[in-house]
Amino acid sequence: MVVGGQVTHELEVQVSASQAWELISTLELAKLIQQTLTDVVEKIEVVQGDGQAGTILRITCAPGVPGPGWQTEKFTVVDNEKRVKVAEVIEGGYLELGFTLFRVRAEIIECSSSSCIIKSSLEYELKEEAAANVAIDSLVSAHPFAKIAEIVKNHLLLQNENNRDYDA
Repeated sequence: MVVGGQVTHELEVQVSASQAWELISTLELAKLIQQTLTDVVEKIEVVQGDGQAGTILRITCAPGVPGPGWQTEKFTVVDNEKRVKVAEVIEGGYLELGFTLFRVRAEIIECSSSSCIIKSSLEYELKEEAAANVAIDSLVSAHPFAKIAEIVKNHLLLQNENNRDYDA
């Protein structure tokens, strides 16, 4: 038997959906995460691809982060029209802890010409026997999404501010 579920996080950002998607949909997001979440991520390497569907990343956790220490993710969907990106853990990481599915979805929802929502969700499944040995609540949380969305928001707002200063 398999135990599963989903968690979701949404954050409104005062930038256009196209500007947010420009960051979320590319490998620039991985670079930004590596630069800002140094307490969690030591290194993100592109194993294959250019950021589109089929791209594979190997993520190495920072020393002291509990768990397997690394994982490999594959972008299974990068839909520029719907502004949806989906990545699945394909090796290591959560799979080592008994998860059979660990899928992250990011979606940019346009609110107006100058605001959007970053909607992040995690869909997971794990073997029932593993569920008894894993603190699911600590591993399956919206907190990482909230942190990344806030980093994206701050980066985009600073980028806009710098562009305004440059244009002045």
